[in-house]
Amino acid sequence: MSDVETTLRGPEAYKIAGRALSLMERHQVWPTALNFELWTHFVADPDGALARELTRLISLGEPLTESLSEELAATYLPKAKLNEQIRDAGDLLSKELESVSKAIQDAQKSNTAYGRTLNGAAKELDASQDVDKIKTVVSGLAEATRRVQKENKSLETRLAESTAEVDRLREHLEQVRRDATTDGLTNLANRKAFDEELDRACSEADEAGATLCLAVLDIDHFKGFNDTWGHQTGDQVIRYVASVIGRVAAPPRFAARYGGEEFAMIFPRESAALVAGTLEEIRVEVSSRMLKRRSTNEDLGAITISSGFAERRPGESGHSVMERADAALYTSKRGGRNRVTAAETKPDSANAA
Repeated sequence: MSDVETTLRGPEAYKIAGRALSLMERHQVWPTALNFELWTHFVADPDGALARELTRLISLGEPLTESLSEELAATYLPKAKLNEQIRDAGDLLSKELESVSKAIQDAQKSNTAYGRTLNGAAKELDASQDVDKIKTVVSGLAEATRRVQKENKSLETRLAESTAEVDRLREHLEQVRRDATTDGLTNLANRKAFDEELDRACSEADEAGATLCLAVLDIDHFKGFNDTWGHQTGDQVIRYVASVIGRVAAPPRFAARYGGEEFAMIFPRESAALVAGTLEEIRVEVSSRMLKRRSTNEDLGAITISSGFAERRPGESGHSVMERADAALYTSKRGGRNRVTAAETKPDSANAA
């Protein structure tokens, strides 16, 4: 999830939406779903590429038409860019397969014609004892054979080229898929990928009768840190915590940036004791390092994280176990932060401030 999308899911979102609607009205832009998404991104990230481009177009007096909105979305909105990439790759793949299909059809026609030539030659040889005529038939057969061999060679080359191209397109689509499920700031999985993996892991645990633990981790006092040092330094801290989490998240474990400064981890087939130990390892490593601001080398001090985890009950939904892990996280927050808490059987649903 991008920082803009995280902002649009926070308390500032309503103010941003109101300002976006005001700007749309001022510039006589219809409040369609696409335009609203563009302008909320404009307000939420005024220094971003989309905002700069919209500002440039407005300064030039360009009419903000629906077609222009679609072009801006395809260029600057993550989901629209992804759809465009998938569509382009799909079009190329369709063209490649169509070309191969035509080459195969041409080869089939050539082989059919060659078969007719062989049949005709056989009949002529059976009916004739004339040496010159036999030589003519054999010569024709040789020519037809050379022609079909050449066409078959051409087909083999075309199929080899096509195989390479399809492999390239498959690799491109896989990269697009990875981009769609990867958080751009941390290179961990994003929330969409996490939700899908949690559903899959729950189903697998039910089928195998296996254990599954889910953990939620959150950087303590991050808003104050961000307000003091700025978003770029805040991003540096998020990347650092993500790197610590990533080092202990080798498969079958699964780690994701769940949103903002919050992370989530799935621990298939691991006991609560082992999960608690791993989360404690992460907590200690994060808090043990004194951070410096990259741009000025100023001391930022140490940061801490709080976490909560829940062991999934048989048949329990991913949403339910997530709620229990969240409740355990809030218990860590209420208890003074910088700690690991296991979910209770009947968790307290109250939230920490």
